[in-house]
Amino acid sequence: MTTRQQEQYRQKLGSADQAAALVKSGDSLFMGEFAQNVEAVDAALALRKNDLRDVILITTTRAKPLKCVEADPGRESFIWNDWHFSGLGRKCGEQGLASYIPFSYHQGPQNVMLYEQPDVAVVQVTPMDAQGFFNFSTSCSMTPAYCRKAKKVVVEVNTKTPRCLGGLDEAIHISQVDMVVEGPNSLLLQLPEGQASDADRMIAGHVMELLEDGSTIQLGIGALPNIVGSMIAHSDLKDLGVHTEMLADSYVDMYEAGRITGMRKSIDRGKMVYTFAMGSQKLYDFLDNNPVAAIFPASYTNDPGVICQNPKVVAINNAIEIDLFTQVASEAAGTRQISGTGGQLDFILGAYKSEGGKGLICINSTFKKKDGTIGSRIVPTLSPGTIVTCPRSIVHYIVTEFGCAQMKAKSTWQRAEALINISHPDFREQLIKEAESMGIWRHSNKIA
Repeated sequence: MTTRQQEQYRQKLGSADQAAALVKSGDSLFMGEFAQNVEAVDAALALRKNDLRDVILITTTRAKPLKCVEADPGRESFIWNDWHFSGLGRKCGEQGLASYIPFSYHQGPQNVMLYEQPDVAVVQVTPMDAQGFFNFSTSCSMTPAYCRKAKKVVVEVNTKTPRCLGGLDEAIHISQVDMVVEGPNSLLLQLPEGQASDADRMIAGHVMELLEDGSTIQLGIGALPNIVGSMIAHSDLKDLGVHTEMLADSYVDMYEAGRITGMRKSIDRGKMVYTFAMGSQKLYDFLDNNPVAAIFPASYTNDPGVICQNPKVVAINNAIEIDLFTQVASEAAGTRQISGTGGQLDFILGAYKSEGGKGLICINSTFKKKDGTIGSRIVPTLSPGTIVTCPRSIVHYIVTEFGCAQMKAKSTWQRAEALINISHPDFREQLIKEAESMGIWRHSNKIA
């Protein structure tokens, strides 16, 4: 790095306490995304609890506990708003300590630029490189937009984060930074691998039948996407491409098995395109300075108009509940916020517009209730208060362990019939009765 950049670094280097002192009552403060958890400034800010009121903290899927929130159970000093709930966000939301921000993921950066007024952005970055840039590492979805819009930008340096190549907007220059804080250099969050059930494996088997050589894949989060990734790695599929929001360990396995080349993609040929990464150290080591992967803001990765430019896009996402009208609930159960819309809506739309594309909603047909009994995830109508993530008008494929149903160009009774056919056999008779009572069942079909 040049002498000038070194001097800028020295001039802007400060302590976490000095960074926390930039925050005033009533300010809006962005504190990073996903695996990039701001720690030093969070801890210093928590110590100022008695000096501050109504400071809004904004994150995207915070993975580690916020000291500010822990220090203020009355939510008087700090108000935490999250663009997507993790398990931590869900728990805090149930305690009245976190609020969800509804949005369609690809619109996130635009929402920030049009309607947010962040006073301070604090983001975790890699050490400054020879050209004076700090890399945003594994989280690029909305961080660049917040850094552009904030009145003050603080970077918290973590020497243990991978340098993730772009793409677009993957770094910020020292000249655009107001303060540099050297953090505790903690290892990034290590996401445990979810344990797939027998039903997950059966669903994954149906998904595999829908994949072709040259497909461009998007996998969501959880045990099911992991088992799909494992099956792909052990398959004979060729020249798969990647255009996704989340990059996880399974992509590393598929790439190293030779399944992923990206050579048949129409855009970003040969690149694994993503907007954030969460997984184990295996994933972070794979991404460090690796030109095969390219990180972009969510305004690019999740734009349906961009997604559809690649051929045979297969988007694979989970759901919580689906009703007989084929409304999909993937983020809430009743009024209880569990996760968020995320990119599911974006990728279902983009996959449908892709030549040969398929947008899949994958769901286990049943779940175990608290009392030990079994309930159906395919229901007559959604539970009262439940938020619809994917409206019936855009639903394409629904997959359970009992099969796959394509929903486009089907009437309400045809959809109900197709969905009941892939529901758990123990619930089919009752679902038919409910469909009859709601007027979405034909007498030419089986009558319960």
